Amino acid sequence: MVKQLSIFSFLALLMFSCGQSPQKDIKIDGSSTVYPITEAVAEEYRSEAPGSRVTVGVSGTGGGFKQFLRGETVINNASRSIKPSEVQLAEENNIGYVQLSVAYDGIAVVLHPDNDWVDHFTVEELKKIWEPDAQNTITKWSQIRPEWPDEEIHLFGPGIASGTYDYFTDAIVGESGASRGDYTASEDDNVLVQGVSTDKSAVGFFGLAYYEENADKLRLAAVDNGEGAPVKPSLETVKDGTYAPLSRPLFIYVSSEGAKRKSVQDFVNFYLDNAGSLATSVGYIPMPEEEYANQQEKFDTFVKEHN
Repeated sequence: MVKQLSIFSFLALLMFSCGQSPQKDIKIDGSSTVYPITEAVAEEYRSEAPGSRVTVGVSGTGGGFKQFLRGETVINNASRSIKPSEVQLAEENNIGYVQLSVAYDGIAVVLHPDNDWVDHFTVEELKKIWEPDAQNTITKWSQIRPEWPDEEIHLFGPGIASGTYDYFTDAIVGESGASRGDYTASEDDNVLVQGVSTDKSAVGFFGLAYYEENADKLRLAAVDNGEGAPVKPSLETVKDGTYAPLSRPLFIYVSSEGAKRKSVQDFVNFYLDNAGSLATSVGYIPMPEEEYANQQEKFDTFVKEHN
């Protein structure tokens, strides 16, 4: 009996080491903006399904897609839609996927609390600050508006692998990925918060959720898109679309290989069931209930197609 038990134990260990048990592993990476809501869902899910192993990394939307399209992760957090070049790579690597919307977010333009000269920016002023031609040319606040201080302007923003960077440059500059390069860049939004909150001459941008977490250290700037009065991002203005053009949907992408696994199916179902209630708690804007139902139907169809 002891001998049989030992053999059984050995076989169980062998199965684990050969990759049978890791079917329960759910590896997620991608956007730092989407990370808080995905991690909140994962934390709730771990308590509901104690045997699950959900890991959530942060390498930016672009960095996450690189892993996702190599088959290294089964879910990618994304603060933008997949690019044509990434679609091509997915086809080359024979990786199917489905895009699921999970919440709305606004991109916050933030200042140091002691900045008492900026009330709002126009879209044109933000473009003047961030467009490629501004590099080594637009260096002082007074170049944006003459009445602003004749002092250096210090810029902070996400790195080029960030979906927030892509969305901001598309909305403000008019071309995704086009911006000046002489700014402090980081995929870690906490680094950007630290930079702006300790520099009176700083201005930066990142997801609204990170501003909400650090509102005591920062000042929020309103944005005037030329269609009305300047508007600050909030749950209400992002949801009703008046905070334009810096409002956006947030996504998760699920691979076809992931959709074949019950552990991933269960997690995504849990995500869509709970994203609405958890979104507000981490500073995002929930979608209407019928939209979550639409996303659930979309995922159910995807699962059926790959099983």
